[in-house]
Amino acid sequence: MTAASTSSPDSPTGPGYYRLDEATGELLATDLAASMWGENHLHGVAVSGAMARALEHRVAELGRADLRPARYTVDLFRPATTDPCVVRTEVVREGNRLCLVDATYLQDDVAVARASGLFLRATGSTAGETWSPGSGAESDLVPPPLEIAPVTTEAHVPFIHSDDVGWSQDFTQHQNASRKQSWSTGPSVVVGEAPTPFQAVASLADGASLVTNWGSLGVEHINTDITLVLAREPDGVSIGLAATDRREDGGIAVGTAAVFDRSGRLGTVVVSALANAKRVVDFARVEYADDGTRRTSPGA
Repeated sequence: MTAASTSSPDSPTGPGYYRLDEATGELLATDLAASMWGENHLHGVAVSGAMARALEHRVAELGRADLRPARYTVDLFRPATTDPCVVRTEVVREGNRLCLVDATYLQDDVAVARASGLFLRATGSTAGETWSPGSGAESDLVPPPLEIAPVTTEAHVPFIHSDDVGWSQDFTQHQNASRKQSWSTGPSVVVGEAPTPFQAVASLADGASLVTNWGSLGVEHINTDITLVLAREPDGVSIGLAATDRREDGGIAVGTAAVFDRSGRLGTVVVSALANAKRVVDFARVEYADDGTRRTSPGA
């Protein structure tokens, strides 16, 4: 469920999607987690980030520093609201070379979303030769130039690239039917906690729906899931997504995006989405200030 607001609550440690209630263990959504799909709704970036954080914490509690995330699957089957939430985890299987952990996002004891994380132990490459597309096939997976988007760990308004325009942070320029890419730096999932590379890529993977479903009239499809596969972890918390494929029939769309950072491609995201014509996110009327505050013109 993409279409995230980027208004940033100030804190000494930077913005975050949630605040942690130390007394209850509940996560309390901030304005940064609010979506444009409807009042009182959260976007999938925040919900996915909360579950990725819980999975990563559970693996750390097991003492498995030898494992790294390889697959992350999310089902977004109910609208998450601004009400307090908890994320519960369960270890499905732990072995020598893998650990499979499930997470459930609950509000008032009702499951709103679920996730599954597969963590694997790297053991080194084999000697045989296998096919790969080669560097030439991915020559267009290039982040914005450093003079436009310097290396940073601070969250910012996403840079968007459409083939007709190039890179910019002006969303109104990219309301078109050309292929899109995004470049984002993930904020903290929880205020006061530094985001990890896995939390950043797992939350920002929801943006695959944006780059694959944003067209000439806005975002007319809402994604119901996220499947992220990683050959390696990102080299930081800045993540690029580039649309590589989209298929639609009868209002059901499947979009695929490449995941990359400044070191190159690291994985793939696939999202399924449903037509949502009654609640189109129209970015032609939305502008973002330098501080990330969203400004919406009349009629949006």
